[in-house]
Amino acid sequence: MQNKYRNPIPTVDIIMEMSGGGIVLIERKNPPYGWAIPGGFVDYGESLEHAARREAEEETSLKVKLICQLHTYSDPKRDPRFHTISTVFVAQADGIPKAKDDTKGIGVFTEDNLPKPIVFDHKKILSDYFTWKKTGRLPSYE
Repeated sequence: MQNKYRNPIPTVDIIMEMSGGGIVLIERKNPPYGWAIPGGFVDYGESLEHAARREAEEETSLKVKLICQLHTYSDPKRDPRFHTISTVFVAQADGIPKAKDDTKGIGVFTEDNLPKPIVFDHKKILSDYFTWKKTGRLPSYE
């Protein structure tokens, strides 16, 4: 008899800081529709770091240099499709981002001109990121 487990799905999100300023956000081609931090699912046998670099390039055509992990987000309701756990990386990127893969649109934004709507829990992630950039304070675990 085989046990069946329902486990959360590991994902990565990459806050891509552009050398000229701003961060890259993508407009999703698939539901849920809206703007999001580039990212996606971790493949079996793949490290989080490799998945982050792969997803960044798949969605934006840019190679990134990972700088640090910002936080891991695990609220079961963070993704309306299923329970995911996302490790969020901060990375540096150069060049001109181009929409690829399941990306409908792409842009470089600052805290003052973020697009709407922002999907998943990415509004909270971006708020945590901008707070960290200003204060050096990492997100809490509450």
